[in-house]
Amino acid sequence: MERSGQIEHIQSARDMGVIGCRRCTAVWPLGTSQCGRCGKSLHQRDNKSLQRVWAMLAMGLICYVPANLYPMLRTRTLLSVQEDTIVGGAIELAHHGAWGIAFIILLASVAIPLGKFLAIAFLAISVKRPSVVSNSRRQLLYEVVEYIGRWSMIDIFVVAILSSLVQLNTLAAITPGRASLFFALSVIFTMLSAQALDSRMIWDAQTRNKDTTQP
Repeated sequence: MERSGQIEHIQSARDMGVIGCRRCTAVWPLGTSQCGRCGKSLHQRDNKSLQRVWAMLAMGLICYVPANLYPMLRTRTLLSVQEDTIVGGAIELAHHGAWGIAFIILLASVAIPLGKFLAIAFLAISVKRPSVVSNSRRQLLYEVVEYIGRWSMIDIFVVAILSSLVQLNTLAAITPGRASLFFALSVIFTMLSAQALDSRMIWDAQTRNKDTTQP
């Protein structure tokens, strides 16, 4: 907040001598080791947060590679068997005129996961190094990444619905491919990576940067 050309210092919970519970949001005096409402251990900052973030993010990236290389969907008819990857399935839908569905699949299964990988990596790096992006914008980015994580499962939902509906014995059948497992694991690890990040460290980093730039 800016007043009369000067930036007003906004007090944090640490400055006010209190600590909040991350499970039930109850507030307790600084130094309290356990929440009196829900029993969760209280910590000012999660020192191992970044380790879990990078570990989960690495696992998500590892699973994302075979998720795009292996077939996501296996379609068997009386005369042929067709296996499609994520991108290949979207291209096939586009060839049949389903441009809207193809765009949604590419957006949810390719663009959003890659964007989440980059966003989480940027946030993890920015809490340790100076950043030109303000703390409020980084907090907003963190909340967006957490919110859209659940929508990355759209490919899995489509495969599950088609597999349950198209089962015509010897005439036609649709079954999930090996990529469906890897894609689900990639989404889960990415969501866990975002949840492991202690967002309070974003504000701590911004405070440190301001302190170092002051004369």
